[in-house]
Amino acid sequence: MTKICVNAFVTGKVQGVWFRKSTMDQALSHGLSGWVKNLSDGRVEVMLCGESNAVRQVEAWLQIGPALASVAQVTSESLPYDEGLNGFVMQNEESEG
Repeated sequence: MTKICVNAFVTGKVQGVWFRKSTMDQALSHGLSGWVKNLSDGRVEVMLCGESNAVRQVEAWLQIGPALASVAQVTSESLPYDEGLNGFVMQNEESEG
């Protein structure tokens, strides 16, 4: 099976609605590695790495998000698989400057 990474940016009502925690739960349940973090401009950034089918399933879930979220747009790009990523982490909000 092919392994890939996807870097995605999620726009909408996606902060303060359990988006990062729900994304981490989705990623872990699909055996993916990577990270998720809030950005200072209100978006959420996600890095998903693993088996391509599992990555694509979680990438599709990002279009919906958790129950309290209202996703307006997801932009993503496929990247080569990064073997250096282990586990999945929820990072703190990016600080300005």
